[in-house]
Parts: sequence; C-alpha cells; structure tokens
Amino acid sequence: MRVNLIMRAKESSAAKGTLPVSLTIRPACGLPGDYEYDTDFVEVLRMLSRQTDLPETVLTRFTESLSSCATAQLLGVELNEKTLTEIGYFID
Repeated sequence: MRVNLIMRAKESSAAKGTLPVSLTIRPACGLPGDYEYDTDFVEVLRMLSRQTDLPETVLTRFTESLSSCATAQLLGVELNEKTLTEIGYFID
C-alpha cells in the first residue's frame, strides 16, 4: 500500500540516544485512514531501510528535515501489508 509518512518529534526522552516521535501514516490516495504511531526515531529509520526500497539519500534528507524543523515527510512510500499490520495499521 502506498502511504504518506509524517514524523513529528515529541518531547525528549530520559533514555540517552532515543528521540520519541509520532509517525502519522496516511493513505497516499487521499482516502481517510490516518493512523498515529508512537515510536522512536531509530525504529522508524530501521523500518524504512528494511521494508522499503528508498535510497540512502532520501533517508538522509528525511533525517535532516526532522532535525531542522521537528517535522519530516515522505510521500508515496510503498509499505507492504505485513509491515503495516505489525505497527497496528490494519488493512481491510
């Protein structure tokens, strides 16, 4: 399923090295179905590098965008149903 991903930084965590984020998953086709997923930055990058074919340059720009303005977007990312189900986004 092709989705848009919007990641927002949350308040900093007490644990060193983690950056809590809220990841909004929205169908790219414009249909309703937003899903908020609370996780951390490292997990989002790990998922994107394992479950997508996004080049490293895109992931780097995504990372830089979050650090510069506390919000980052990736539009039209292909995520399989298994990955979406694992994070709690259920597909009918």
